[in-house]
Amino acid sequence: MSRPRHGLRLDHHFLTRREFLGRAGMGFGLLGLAGLGPGAAPATAGGYVNPMLPKAPHFSAKAKRVIHLFMNGGPSHVDTFDPKPELQRQAGKALPTGTLPTERRTGAAFASPFQFQRYGQSGIEVSELFAHTAQSIDDIAVIRSTHADVPNHEPSLLLMNCGEARLVRPSFGSWVTYGLGTDNQNLPGFIAMCPGGYPIQESQNWQAGFLPSVFQGTYIDSQHTRIDRLVEHVRNSAASPAEQRAQLDLLYELNERHSRARQHEASLEARIQSFELAYRMQMEATDAFDISREPESIRRMYGEGQQARQILIARRLIERGVRFVQVWHGAGQPWDNHDDLEVNHRRLAKECDQAIGALLRDLKQRGLLDETLVIWGGEFGRTPTVELPTPGSNAGKINGRDHNHYGFTTWIAGGGVRGGYVHGATDEFGFKAVEKPVHIHDLHATLMALLGFDHEKLTFRHAGRDFRLTDVHGHVVKELIA
Repeated sequence: MSRPRHGLRLDHHFLTRREFLGRAGMGFGLLGLAGLGPGAAPATAGGYVNPMLPKAPHFSAKAKRVIHLFMNGGPSHVDTFDPKPELQRQAGKALPTGTLPTERRTGAAFASPFQFQRYGQSGIEVSELFAHTAQSIDDIAVIRSTHADVPNHEPSLLLMNCGEARLVRPSFGSWVTYGLGTDNQNLPGFIAMCPGGYPIQESQNWQAGFLPSVFQGTYIDSQHTRIDRLVEHVRNSAASPAEQRAQLDLLYELNERHSRARQHEASLEARIQSFELAYRMQMEATDAFDISREPESIRRMYGEGQQARQILIARRLIERGVRFVQVWHGAGQPWDNHDDLEVNHRRLAKECDQAIGALLRDLKQRGLLDETLVIWGGEFGRTPTVELPTPGSNAGKINGRDHNHYGFTTWIAGGGVRGGYVHGATDEFGFKAVEKPVHIHDLHATLMALLGFDHEKLTFRHAGRDFRLTDVHGHVVKELIA
């Protein structure tokens, strides 16, 4: 007879390879989803491989982790990273090129109220709104020719996050953790932080779709500062760690019997893993989310407020081996400024610019930027023309911009990105991508390449065919890769 380390008695003939993996290392090996992703070890007789263990990509790449800074609502590219002097000259006049159809009616050219200046050795022009971020412009590739499909939040959010505007598809973060696993088994591999609640489309933005649910993003309400509010039920006041371990071992054994009779259902396996992860997070989450453990000089560098705190937490998470961290600006769509654009964009940028600039510098000084892919942007941009009052849609003011999916700006930095580079262009007014256009599928294909994947080969079999993040589209934009 033998007695495992956690005290449950097992006969030798009853201890299968899978049970041994399930009990070794506090249960790290108990998840049974074999052969997932490139580099995953094959299933063995009676045993499976934990899909969250680190895996090798298709080819060697610098980027090993991702921080996605999501400015939900749609920041105006012509007021941030795509200066248009012609808008100043044509202010108040109808565009000579005419206007493109958008969600709401727009009128004359609307000049940017913000000043632009050149930064870094590359001399790239950036708005005063992002002066701190601009200090790292030589590490940034500015994509001024991004374009999407429609001028509506819901489909555009899903397209940007999941590669599909209408149907249920896995999110980018889920594909990344499916392909690479994660380096820290005591924290979720994919975390989505949004202070104050959910963005539009809620958890669909970080869904696992038809991938096993273990790859879904874990939502954190980053408005809170106390760890037990940030991560609900992270502390167990009713049972000691030893008692919890014994309970989990018993639960595991019961679930194993149930699972063996049903050929190891993926949904059950994911639920077992969630119990184990919740137990292990008690040991590590308190440290990861507590920015008071940072030196005061670092906290000052990031600044005050929710954005500073969650962006600093993002750095602490990837530093501890979390694979993918998505940072949303706030609940709903804060950057959706149909009215009072100058006031609102100035306020929103003030909330995050210092922290974004600090993140880029901090990652670089720690030697992490080379292996961390940082992405900034929204689901679309905004029109160069002013939005006209529409009863029931806005406040009746004539000082905002409508949605614009025809051409807008995203930027990427770190992990193998060609820094100090501007890719593509919109027309002279900023309405449409006209030079080297980059569709969202192309952006996704390029991001996957930076992470070491051939986007056409990272697939999952579902409903009779192989699916991928880019569906049947997408081309790698090689000019964006160093």
